[in-house]
Amino acid sequence: MTDMPVAKNALVTGGGSGIGRSVCLRLAQAGANIFVLDLDLESAGNTVSEIEEQGGEAQALGCDISDSKATREIFEDVLKHDPIDFLVNSAGIAHIGNIENTSEDDLDRLYSVNVKGTYNAMAAVVPSMKVRRYGVIVNVASVASSVGISDRFAYSMTKGAVLTMTYSVARDYVNHGIRCNCVAPARVHTPFVDRYLEKNYPDNRDEMFEALANSQPIGRMGAPDEIAALIAYLCSDDAAFITGANVPIDGGFVTLNN
Repeated sequence: MTDMPVAKNALVTGGGSGIGRSVCLRLAQAGANIFVLDLDLESAGNTVSEIEEQGGEAQALGCDISDSKATREIFEDVLKHDPIDFLVNSAGIAHIGNIENTSEDDLDRLYSVNVKGTYNAMAAVVPSMKVRRYGVIVNVASVASSVGISDRFAYSMTKGAVLTMTYSVARDYVNHGIRCNCVAPARVHTPFVDRYLEKNYPDNRDEMFEALANSQPIGRMGAPDEIAALIAYLCSDDAAFITGANVPIDGGFVTLNN
């Protein structure tokens, strides 16, 4: 595991479940103090409890990151007392459908969380990082931001925006001590996958799980902790020479499926 300097503070959006939860645990194990931000405050609290049980320090924050005012206020409250050294934008929602069965409401809903939410968090923290001339931002994008995937019209749109926002922030603040990167996972076994299978394939769940797993050349889905390990590395000083990067973690999905 990559160790971090003592007393670094990390704020992780979507930290109550899935990849975000694993990121919180991994960064805490590496020595960071964690602010777990999630729409579901109870889920954020559960992550905090896990961190504290392992001897770490964490605080739960409830916030809808699509709400600009609420996001700004909660970041301001944190920054009154603690600097934010690492921001990990993990919060996101998914949608399955092509352009014909993606409604305007679907598009707006995904935009508000995946794009605007990522913007809101970065806009709230960049000024303080700029003043300190130090900060690391890691955004969770997707293989869908780089290649076409069937029935992911709205999701691909939002993750493409996350990728290009990452490039823009990295370019604009490279001389201010801020590094900004994104990771691009393929399919990861999170609670979303389990809920999707239970809802859509209750009678052949195991068969469909195998089909989804085998859609990646490596023959399985990723694990949230594998994504978290990469994010922890990008936050660490070991990655001090990396900025403006889109780092794939996809079991060969992008390169070996072509």
